[in-house]
Amino acid sequence: MQFNWDLVVNSFPLLLIGAGVTIKITAMSVALGIIIGLFAGIARICHVRVLRLLAAVYVDFFRGTPLLVQIFLVYFALPIITGQRIDPYVAAVGACGINSGAYVAEIFRAGIQSIDEGQMEAGRSLGMTWQQTMRYIIVPQAFKRVIPPLGNEFIALLKDSSLVSVIGFEELTRRGQLIIAKTYGSLEIWLSVAIIYLVMTLTISRFVAYLERRFATDDKH
Repeated sequence: MQFNWDLVVNSFPLLLIGAGVTIKITAMSVALGIIIGLFAGIARICHVRVLRLLAAVYVDFFRGTPLLVQIFLVYFALPIITGQRIDPYVAAVGACGINSGAYVAEIFRAGIQSIDEGQMEAGRSLGMTWQQTMRYIIVPQAFKRVIPPLGNEFIALLKDSSLVSVIGFEELTRRGQLIIAKTYGSLEIWLSVAIIYLVMTLTISRFVAYLERRFATDDKH
């Protein structure tokens, strides 16, 4: 069996378009996940029992069920309840973002709890409320510590975003499937898809490592 390099070259532009869509979905999903996760993470350690319970239920459910099932729930089940059809793009970003938020919540919770309790006491002694101390003292310090795990979450979601292909969304994996359906070049296309994913994840890893060094340097000054 001969490897078809022409197929790889001709298909690469289409795969790169799919890769761009994958990055866009991942970036928007992680942004949504960080917003949800920050509030859920704080709720996990706040003094209001109801908020702690709700946050725990949210985290346990979305971490304990497969992302694929969650995508199906958002895209197929939710329209039955609301009576409104959901755009595949909205369903993809929404499902991935909510799923990511559950993991990010635990990342922020661990990051916040890693800050010395004296920081909270110092803020309160200055007359700040619990909320003000969290906002101006605790969270900024915790954010620097959670950069590596947030980077890992971005990489994990970048790969997991391939699951949105099941609802017909044309990201990188779906583009590969469509090309294979026309050309039957499974080896060439899937190898190309794998290499593109590898390049994207390595690039993100290097960028996260740079940010980690940058913040570590800032802390020394």
